[in-house]
Order: sequence, then structure tokens, then C-alpha cells
Amino acid sequence: MERTLIGGLAACGVLLMGSLAVAQSSGKKKLDDIPLISSIQGPALSKAYCASCHGIDAKGDGPMAKSLKVKPADLTRIAARNGGTFPLMRVERIISGEDQPPSGHGTSKMPVWGPIFSHVDEDQDLGRVRIDNLARYLRDLQVQ
Repeated sequence: MERTLIGGLAACGVLLMGSLAVAQSSGKKKLDDIPLISSIQGPALSKAYCASCHGIDAKGDGPMAKSLKVKPADLTRIAARNGGTFPLMRVERIISGEDQPPSGHGTSKMPVWGPIFSHVDEDQDLGRVRIDNLARYLRDLQVQ
């Protein structure tokens, strides 16, 4: 079940990785190289950094989903895959890159969301807020 959770969140990064794969080939990405949206709200963050793989409704049917080797997870079922409990802290660690996603989904330093959510030192005021807001938004999307 934990692998499914990790896979779902990692798949979000995989989708976003495709949009900047060419840019990343020139070297390590910095926060300044990645488009940072002005909103810190969970729905806007999900739309900007997750929807391309997971879809607007977070069910794993985003426009890039068909091009991925592993189908993006349905992020509305994270709690169901974890015994009915949403693992908020675990989700936050995956988003921030502190916990590694499964090897089939690439690294935690994905070209799009990785630098945005893992460089909280460069965005001390809002970095952790973004991570928390996105994780709590995913928690609020859970279906029984």
C-alpha cells in the first residue's frame, strides 16, 4: 500500500519531468530555473505541478498519463490504500523529496515539482507552506 502511495506521488513528478526534460539536460536545476506559481493554495499547486499526470480531478488520468510506463496513481484513494488513514506526514516527505519514490518512477528530484518543493531553504517563508497546503488538499480529496 505504501508503494502505491509513493508511486502515485512520484508519478506526479514523472509527468512534470517530461515538460522540462530538455532543459534539465544542461545541468542541475535551481529554483530560479523552474516556473513558480504565485499561489500557495493546494488546488492551484496541484493543477500546476500534478495535473499533467494525475489529472485535474487527481484520479490518474492527466494528459501525460498515456505516455508514461507506469499509470499515475489515483490520488483520491491514498487513504484507502493506507487502511483508511491519510498519511499526511509521509505525503509531505514525498512531496518535499525527503522520502524517495519507488525506483520505477525516477528520483525525488523531478525537474518540475522537485525543485519547487525540495528547495525550501531558498523559499523559507513559503516553501513548507506550499508542501503542507498541497498535502492537505490531497487529504481533502480522499474518497471512501
